[in-house]
Amino acid sequence: MSNRIEDPIEILLVEDNPGDVRLTQEAFKQLSTETTIHVAIDGDEAFDFLSSRYDSDSEPVPDLVLLDLNLPRMGGLEFLETVQDDPDLSRVPILVLTSSNAIEDVLESYELAANAYLTKPTDPDEYAAMVETVADFWFQRAALPPMPS
Repeated sequence: MSNRIEDPIEILLVEDNPGDVRLTQEAFKQLSTETTIHVAIDGDEAFDFLSSRYDSDSEPVPDLVLLDLNLPRMGGLEFLETVQDDPDLSRVPILVLTSSNAIEDVLESYELAANAYLTKPTDPDEYAAMVETVADFWFQRAALPPMPS
């Protein structure tokens, strides 16, 4: 990921709940950092999106993936495993953002190379604060490997 101020941050949100999609989009709109959010409703769609971006000469690979675990078709844990097994995509930072706080989900997510595990707040203000913290850390402070563009 580069911290190019002039370029928007590319985010892939993998979420099938329209309310959570809207909440996430609204929270990112409040940031001073310009973001472009792409939405996939399941792991299959998300993997296809990442693969097509990797193979594209004109469209960038997302700087960050926000992944819900509870998805139709290919679920979040299966998506993590599929990305981890793909040498081209395994460097994409993935944050699990889910309603589950089950210890098994936390452990398995980290075993499958998730970069962080966050439980979704239910309060919109807390959700916005979480997004601000995530954006500050991942877009301003963390040093990440360069992604192919």
